[in-house]
Amino acid sequence: MSSLVTLERHGNVGVLRINNPPVNALGPELVAGLIELVGQFEADQSYRALVVCAEGRTFVAGGDIAQFSMPGFSTAPFNRMLARLEKLDRPVLAVLHGTVLGGGLELAMACHYRVAAATTRLGLPEVLLGILPGSLGTQRLPRLVGVSLALDMILSGRPIDAAKALQAGLVDRLIDGDLTAAGIAYAEELLAQRTGPRRTSDRTASVEGLAADFFEKALAEAVSKKAAYPAPQRIVRCVEAAATLDFNAGEEVEARLFEECRISPQSAAMRKLFFAERQATKIPGLPGGLKERAIASVGILGAGTMGGGIAMNFANAGIPVVIVESSQEALDRGLALVRKNYDASAAKGKMKAEEPPRRMALLTPSLRYEDLAGCDLVIEAVFENLDIKKEVAARLGKVCKPGAIIASNTSTLDVDVLAQASGRPQDFLGMHFFSPANVMRLLEIVRGAQTAPDVLATVVKLAKTIGKVPVVSGVCYGFIGNRMLEPYLRESEFLLMEGATPTQIDNAIQSLGLPMGPCRMLDMAGLDVAAKVVVERGKAGGLPTDAGYRAVVQKMLVLGRFGQKTGAGYYRYEGRNAVADPEVGKICAALATQFGIRRRDDISDQEIIERCLFPLMNEGAKILEEGISYRPGDIDLVWVNGYGFPDYRGGPMHMADETGLDKIAQRLDHYAQLRGNAYGYWDKAKLLADMSAKGQQFADWPLK
Repeated sequence: MSSLVTLERHGNVGVLRINNPPVNALGPELVAGLIELVGQFEADQSYRALVVCAEGRTFVAGGDIAQFSMPGFSTAPFNRMLARLEKLDRPVLAVLHGTVLGGGLELAMACHYRVAAATTRLGLPEVLLGILPGSLGTQRLPRLVGVSLALDMILSGRPIDAAKALQAGLVDRLIDGDLTAAGIAYAEELLAQRTGPRRTSDRTASVEGLAADFFEKALAEAVSKKAAYPAPQRIVRCVEAAATLDFNAGEEVEARLFEECRISPQSAAMRKLFFAERQATKIPGLPGGLKERAIASVGILGAGTMGGGIAMNFANAGIPVVIVESSQEALDRGLALVRKNYDASAAKGKMKAEEPPRRMALLTPSLRYEDLAGCDLVIEAVFENLDIKKEVAARLGKVCKPGAIIASNTSTLDVDVLAQASGRPQDFLGMHFFSPANVMRLLEIVRGAQTAPDVLATVVKLAKTIGKVPVVSGVCYGFIGNRMLEPYLRESEFLLMEGATPTQIDNAIQSLGLPMGPCRMLDMAGLDVAAKVVVERGKAGGLPTDAGYRAVVQKMLVLGRFGQKTGAGYYRYEGRNAVADPEVGKICAALATQFGIRRRDDISDQEIIERCLFPLMNEGAKILEEGISYRPGDIDLVWVNGYGFPDYRGGPMHMADETGLDKIAQRLDHYAQLRGNAYGYWDKAKLLADMSAKGQQFADWPLK
C-alpha cells in the first residue's frame, strides 16, 4: 500500500488521508493508493461514511504535470477511481483547505459533499497550461454551479474563494478549527439525518438565464480572442456537452478534446514554461541552509512612472515603502499617479473600495535621502545614465544602514560599476523591473561579481512575495532581455533602410503572436528613450564601428520624432491610432544612400522573421555560453513575461528547438553571405554551432 494515502477508522467513519508534500500532487503512486483504499472502504460495510482530507498546507493542488508528457499517459485510472468513489452507497465527504485546484477539485467534486476552511481557494487552472480539465471537471462543475460560472472559471483559470464557492453551491459548509474533526462531525450529522449519497453526475447543469445562442457566442469569442490556443474552443464545447448531453456522453467528449489539447505543441510549450518558472528560483552555487535577510521595509529613490510602479508592488504585499524625490512637485505627481492607478483598479472591481487608501497609507513620501536609513532594501529608479546612477549609488552606500540591500533598477548599465560606486558591492545587485512595473510579472535580478549569496537569495524570495517571476542574470550589457533585444532591433532598422516598411515588419513579427512588432513597440516606449540608450552605449565604447548601426532611431531623435508622445515616429498618430507615414520611407531611403545600403523591393515576411528572430536566438545561445543565464528556460521566462513573446510558443529558445538549430545555423550563414559580415553580426555562437552539429536541443540542457 502507498504511504502517500491512508485509511483510518473513527467510529463508523473512515478517514482517507492524503499526504504527498508539498502540495499533495496526484502522481501515479498516489492515484494507485487512492484506488486501493477506495476499494477497501467499498468492501468493508462497517464503515458508514467516508471523509477525504489531506495533510499539510493544502488539499490536493492538482495533478503531477510532468506526467502529462510521459509516454502512455492517461487520465483513465484516476477517472475510473473518481467514478467508483462517486458510486459508493454511503456518503463521501471532502474536507478542503488551501488551494483546491485541477485534479484536486475534480476529486472533491466526485465526493458527495464538500466542506471547506474559509481561506480555501478552488479552481480549474488547466487552461493556463494549454489543456482543459481531463477528469470530468468540465462535466461536474457545470452541474454544481451552473453553466455560466463554470465556463467562466474554466476559461479564465481563476480560482474563487470559499465564500463564493459556498454561495454557488460548490461547497456545502464553511468550517474552522480542527478541519478533520469538523469533517467527521459533518459526516456523523449526515448519518444521523439518514442523508445518503448525492452524486454530481446525476444532476442537470443549470442554464437558467442563458440566451439561446450562449454557446454559439462563447465559441465565437474563443475563436476570435484565443484562436492560437488549443484549449478555449474545446472548453466551450465540453461545457456545452455538460449542458446538452448525458454524463457518459459528456465524458467521452471531454476525454477526446483533452487529449487533443495535451498532444498539441502549444500545450507542450506552456507546460515547459510552468516548469521553467519553478526552476528559475533554484540558483546554482548558493550554499545550503542559507538564511535570507529580513525585508520589513523598502525605500524607493525616484517617484516617476517606474519608481511609483515599483512602490505599488511592495504596498500591494503589505510592505511599508519610503519614496524619496528631489522636489515636492515630482513627489506629488508620482503619488497622484499611484493613487490614480489604485482608484482605477477599485472602479473596475479588481480591489475592494477600502484598499486604495489602505495601500496608500503604506507609502511615506520624503525629500530626504536620510529617511531611507531605516529601510531593509533600497531601490534606485532614477534616470538611466551611468554617471547619475554612480552618484546615487555612492550616496546610498553612505546613507543605508549596515546589512541593508541596495539595488539598481537599471535596464542596461554595468551593475558591477554601480556596486563599486556604492562602496558596498556585497550588498548590491540589479533589480530590473519592466514597465509598467506594477503590472509586468518579470523581475530580472542581476547578480554582481561580489553580490553576497544571502542578498541574492533574499531578493529571489522577495520577488515571489510581490508576485513577480524572478530570473537571475549575470552582468553584461542589457543582461538577458535587452541584450537579446539589441540584434532584433538592429535588423529591424537595417530592413527599414533596405526598403521594408514599418507596417510590413510589424505585421510579419505579429504573425508569430507577439502583441506588437519592433516599430510599434519603440513608438510606444519612446524613440527618444531608445535612441538615448544607443547614444549612452556609444559613449561607453560598446557600439560596433559600423556607422549605419541603429542609424534610424538616432535620426528619429534628431528629427524630434519620438513616437506616440509627439504624434510621429515610425508611424504618424491620430490619437492612439498608428497610420503609415510615407515620410518614414524617405528618411530610411536617405539613410540607405548615406551608409551605402542597397535598397530592395523583394523583402519577404519570412526574411523579416528570420533576420529579426534568428539573431535574437543566437544571442540567447551566447548568453548561455557565457554563463550570463543559468538555463534556456530562464531566457524563455524573460521573453514571455517581459517582452510579450507568446507563451504558446514557449519563448525564443523553445521556439529555436521547434524551428531546428541546424536550420537557424544555416540561415545565419545565408544572411552573412547576403548582407556581408564585416562586423560579426552573423557570427554563430559556438554553443549553437556545436549543438547544431551534434543534433542537440536547448531542451537537452544541461548538455552532457
